[in-house]
Amino acid sequence: MGYPTVFPTGVLVYNKEKAYNGYTIYPSAKGALLIDMNGNEVNLWAGLGGFPNKILPGGYVMGTTGERGGKYAYQDQLDLVQVDYDGNIVWKFDHTELIADPGKEPTWQARQHHDYQREGNTVGYYYPGGEPKTDSGNTIILTHENVYNHEISDKKLIDDKIIEVDWEGNILWSWRASDHFEEFDFDEAAKNVLFRNPGLHGEAGGDWMHINCVSVLGENKWYDAGDERFHPDNLIFDARNANILAIISKKTGEIVWQIGPDFSKTKELRKLGWIIGQHHFHMIPKGLPGEGNLLVFDNGGEGGYGNPNSSAPTGNNNAHRDYSRVLEFDPITLEIIWQYTPLEAGNLLFTDASKFYSSYISSAQRLPNGNTLITEGSDGHLIEVTPEHEIVWEYVNPYFKNIGGNFKMNMVYRAYRTPYEWVPQATHAEEVSIEPLDVETFRVPGASKGAGTGKVTVVAGVDPNRSSVTGMNGDDEDSDEERLDFCVASVKKGDLKEE
Repeated sequence: MGYPTVFPTGVLVYNKEKAYNGYTIYPSAKGALLIDMNGNEVNLWAGLGGFPNKILPGGYVMGTTGERGGKYAYQDQLDLVQVDYDGNIVWKFDHTELIADPGKEPTWQARQHHDYQREGNTVGYYYPGGEPKTDSGNTIILTHENVYNHEISDKKLIDDKIIEVDWEGNILWSWRASDHFEEFDFDEAAKNVLFRNPGLHGEAGGDWMHINCVSVLGENKWYDAGDERFHPDNLIFDARNANILAIISKKTGEIVWQIGPDFSKTKELRKLGWIIGQHHFHMIPKGLPGEGNLLVFDNGGEGGYGNPNSSAPTGNNNAHRDYSRVLEFDPITLEIIWQYTPLEAGNLLFTDASKFYSSYISSAQRLPNGNTLITEGSDGHLIEVTPEHEIVWEYVNPYFKNIGGNFKMNMVYRAYRTPYEWVPQATHAEEVSIEPLDVETFRVPGASKGAGTGKVTVVAGVDPNRSSVTGMNGDDEDSDEERLDFCVASVKKGDLKEE
């Protein structure tokens, strides 16, 4: 999909009667930014990194103050901090590992990346009764550790490690992905590819799994019914590079539930479809609509290890799909309960599937009114959609970062909606609905007056209401409903279910 060079930013659409009204926080190029429903900037914690940023009750925000950088690091954050509304650091963790990069003084670093959870809340966003602690409690943190594991590869690995630390920074529990290599069910082709190239990033090592989220299951109906796999203390994560989604037993460290890396193994997996390069996999918390179901932003793009193909001659990133899906599905039957795909986004032709597409980052949050806040991250595009797929709030990040030459990015890693009462220091402006603009007539100042304002010439013998777009007319005897059915069938046939 091509993009115009000029387009509106900020809030584009807002239906205050149908949206879940509150503040939204996201990591902008300027720092952690808190906005209201009309896009007014409530507070900017300037320079505070967000991998991601999260709001805690009382107007506290979590983030990072620096990145490791250099050729020996990949996405390592120096620390994880909690600051108050005025920017004062009230909690800090940076003691995962003492790092001694060549030419630099040894420093203690958190090596945090992608996610963390504070005790009292399982997923990092609001749900009834899920109030994260702000002056005590443990924190689950996703970190890195470099290891050699010759079962996986003869090359250095950037391993994913999950730790639990107390308020004082003591590490109470840890889990490493490489210790469970045989549990992940890679076939021989995938193991061969992994051994040769485990997602290498130069001197930093091989980012073989690339876990990008971790959260706690919390109370859920599956455990209440006696299924031990869903113990409230167990942890859920996904591995973007390996196309794996899984649950860890907190007690034993074993993988107790998993789908991927092969989505063709069972009828249920084939019906679910290939999940590729996914982000923000979690269980919808108790008290929210859809509680107990699994929610994930299925990016598409590329991921996985296996047999080479025309798009992946080495077997790295051998699964491909050029559109995204948001999936809510049952963890037992794998039945899709709700989804948002290019079809629900209003794209009838399968060739337009890429109009809902973020091949990296991104997220989905279930809101208390049943709506879903979706971060289409690569384009800095946030939408809140109803269960019926109506967009009731839409926002485009107006902050762009120049990343060299003519290249600019307004990407948003992950956004969260939070209730007003969690930020008592702020007084939100009156909510004002914003009607969608008519894109056919909208023009920038100085441009033409818009569609339908010029001279109309009727060609002799031609119906003036006939579309001039090839393939959009259909046979005369076909009804509009029949043509719509044909388009919908074309979309579904056109790989909206991964091969």
